[in-house]
Amino acid sequence: MLQIDTLNQYYGESHTLWDLSVTFPEGECTCVMGRNGVGKTTLMDCIMGLRPLRSGAIQFQDHNLARLPAERRAGLGIGYVPQGRQIFPLLSVEENLRIGLPARADRSRHIPDFIFELFPVLDQMRGRRGGDLSGGQQQQLAIGRALVIDPKLLILDEPTEGIQPNIVHEIGDIIRRLMEQLGLTVILVEQKLPFARRVGDRFAILDRGRLKAEGTMDALGDELVREYLTV
Repeated sequence: MLQIDTLNQYYGESHTLWDLSVTFPEGECTCVMGRNGVGKTTLMDCIMGLRPLRSGAIQFQDHNLARLPAERRAGLGIGYVPQGRQIFPLLSVEENLRIGLPARADRSRHIPDFIFELFPVLDQMRGRRGGDLSGGQQQQLAIGRALVIDPKLLILDEPTEGIQPNIVHEIGDIIRRLMEQLGLTVILVEQKLPFARRVGDRFAILDRGRLKAEGTMDALGDELVREYLTV
């Protein structure tokens, strides 16, 4: 589904991602893990075209994303839920959802009904401003906005950050449901190990901008956790 090959990225003269190569298999949830500041969000921003690359390739199906403008990537079927949600606080819930519709390949201008089936609270609050929602409701809105484009790949950057436990559990259930029912491929940036183990099929661990380990979730043992994930 998504293949990254020898990717290098810099902030000025600071080398932040080092010859990074990793594969995200189709139909699976891969958890990108690591301590704060190791390059997880930078990698997601590179996939979405929000940060420039120095070198390397990002292959999504038949498209090399490395030189593709950011505004064209959603149209290929990549949904992105950024860290911090980044909804539009002064727009209504419905207006936030409609923002993604122009990226749909079928040009539909109708919010899919299944969005409101997944997140009934969004249906109840269609006219309420996004900034008036709770943190958990805003996260549901951000995920709904990404799903509106009918993605094949869904990227979620720290979706459980600052969210109450019952909503965290619900989000995990929804991720698995989307994969099983819609065949979505998911990249999940996550630091909560129990959540990652429950939701993920695979893991990829970053440290100081380098890939240190990857594999199926059952291969994420205590030694790797101690070396790269504990604070």
